[in-house]
Amino acid sequence: MTTQESFISHLIELRQRLVHAVAAVLVVFVGLYLWPGAGTIYDFLSLPLMRALPQGSKMIAIGVVTPFLVPMKVTALVAFLVALPYVLYQAWAFVAPGLYAHERKLALPVVVSSTVLFLSGVAFCYYVVFVRVFTFIQHFAPKSITPAPDIEAYFSFVITMFLAFGVTFEIPIIVMVLVRMGVVSVEKLRAARPYVIVGAFIAAAVITPPDVISQFMLAVPMCLLYEAGLFFARFVSKRAAEAKEGGEDKPLSDEEIERELDRS
Repeated sequence: MTTQESFISHLIELRQRLVHAVAAVLVVFVGLYLWPGAGTIYDFLSLPLMRALPQGSKMIAIGVVTPFLVPMKVTALVAFLVALPYVLYQAWAFVAPGLYAHERKLALPVVVSSTVLFLSGVAFCYYVVFVRVFTFIQHFAPKSITPAPDIEAYFSFVITMFLAFGVTFEIPIIVMVLVRMGVVSVEKLRAARPYVIVGAFIAAAVITPPDVISQFMLAVPMCLLYEAGLFFARFVSKRAAEAKEGGEDKPLSDEEIERELDRS
């Protein structure tokens, strides 16, 4: 097979993987739209804020089509989160044939664990952080103000916080992958601990709302998860050294890659 034919086959494989991933998200989206419905999903997402608002308060929609678009965006977000394991599997299936032997052994556990950690970060943000942040903000709001948050602004806030906490919970995976790939050693990561702590609090101050509670609830998990990554990275480093000594770092040949693509 020529280089051009190999390149075209990789493009076809990439297109197929993307189509499968997008189709999975669309199927889940349609299912969620039919049941329980976009409005119900948005109501569930807004529960932490609504519980903190004064009794009888409601959110508002400034735009003409906002009451339709925002619930649809929320449903699309939930559909993506539900289909995320399958989407990541498609990404792994595409790149796996071209990886080293030890990298292929690492890829699937990374995909699974990163999915679980990201969803755990989103759940921690929704069930723990939102409750305390909204209660704290409403406690300090002047009595002369009647809160009426805009649903589009609330959705943007939720997306930002979900991404912040989801990525934060990926820190152990990032640390272990960097060590496993030989980019940095555990000793250097330990030496960088003071800078990581300072950076965590700076990042939390920039990302979260201007209150101490939300900043601490993002910065502290960052530091703890970094320590967890350092702990597990020690074992990963030992396995990396053993794999190198065992000769598992050899890349696959073009013929082996083609066989792997045909199998997938």
